[in-house]
Amino acid sequence: MTQKQQMENHWGLSGKRIVVLGGSSGIGLAVAQQAVAQGATAIIASSNADRVKQAVATLDGKAEGHALDLSNERDIQNFFQKIGDFDHLVFTAGDTLQLNELAATDLTKARHAFELRYWAALAAVKYASPHIRKDGSIVLTTGVAGRRPHKGWTVVASICGTIEALTRALAVELAPIRVNAVSPGVVRTNLWNNMQEQDREAMYESVGKQLLVGRVGEAREIARAYLFLMEEGYSTGQTIVVDGGALLT
Repeated sequence: MTQKQQMENHWGLSGKRIVVLGGSSGIGLAVAQQAVAQGATAIIASSNADRVKQAVATLDGKAEGHALDLSNERDIQNFFQKIGDFDHLVFTAGDTLQLNELAATDLTKARHAFELRYWAALAAVKYASPHIRKDGSIVLTTGVAGRRPHKGWTVVASICGTIEALTRALAVELAPIRVNAVSPGVVRTNLWNNMQEQDREAMYESVGKQLLVGRVGEAREIARAYLFLMEEGYSTGQTIVVDGGALLT
């Protein structure tokens, strides 16, 4: 085997085990599908058992699925003890976005948003990291709202900024495990399902026209950033922005 082949085998995804929390739909499912296409085995976990089953069916028999309550720390701990060692952790879990002006913000719902997007991510990393193999990595998910918030995005922007800071801190604490994050812009996923379809499509069109690429993103495109961060072995503590140019407009 040539040195080039050895490096490709070392850093590629073929034969790797990849855990995707939130992998039953949207960006997480796209990550799992593309990883499996490169020869990896995907382990996807989400709260909706039916959706997990449907997602596994799209993965050519190279995946296993688990129903997992990410708001329950003990369940997360038991999950990682059960699945054993693996190579990469991807966290894409999230519920519908809480977009309201501060005066109309339901703080109970805001706390729940932090529970899933921050505390669950922290618990997942805590219990996953002892099982991550040499040269493995963790990829978290944030969003451009943290860098360029709009009116009514206070909670969402706060979460995104927190995840970016968490990514940098974990990269230091868990080294040599690499820890990075992906920051998508507006993407067609079920995160926007709290909107009526007509309103959602109008929003996609309106936002897309303002972007340099002229449209909103697709889950399969954003997934490529996660694969890049898993495959290459030199980035850590970084946030990759995939936003169609939103931060430049």
